[in-house]
Amino acid sequence: MSKRFVLFPLILFLFLFCGSASFTEGKYDPDSRELQLQDMLLLTLLPYMESQLEKTYASLLTVSPALYPYLIEAKSIDRISGFRTFSFFLTLEATPTVGPHIAAGKDRFIFKISPHHVTIVHYKHLKDPVLSDFPPNYADMVKNQPLGIRKWGKALLVN
Repeated sequence: MSKRFVLFPLILFLFLFCGSASFTEGKYDPDSRELQLQDMLLLTLLPYMESQLEKTYASLLTVSPALYPYLIEAKSIDRISGFRTFSFFLTLEATPTVGPHIAAGKDRFIFKISPHHVTIVHYKHLKDPVLSDFPPNYADMVKNQPLGIRKWGKALLVN
């Protein structure tokens, strides 16, 4: 009987404390060098992207959208002239936001990056702001909505 009282707590102790130690001692680095370099590149390209978005969304929104690096996805990176050359095509998709991070659309940028130049070689606006995605108190940010009526979800709100 006493062996049972000693054996059960011992097994419980080993299960709880020894099993969890393997997860915390792993060599996983969430802030890898590759991620740091990617983030630095996005920060360098951000002014080019924001300038283009400001022009595009001027006719769609009453405010300029914000663009955050964590809402930019690198779709492809291609060397132009082969191995160890330093000219690239970089394709990015971005989700600009307004207010408290309300998605205002989707856009694709293709950059040509070379040692002395960074240029946007292609830009495509993929998705307009959708009025039903905006809460009622932010619906006035969307231009060209019907006069006096703001659609939100399935209900119609009359001003």
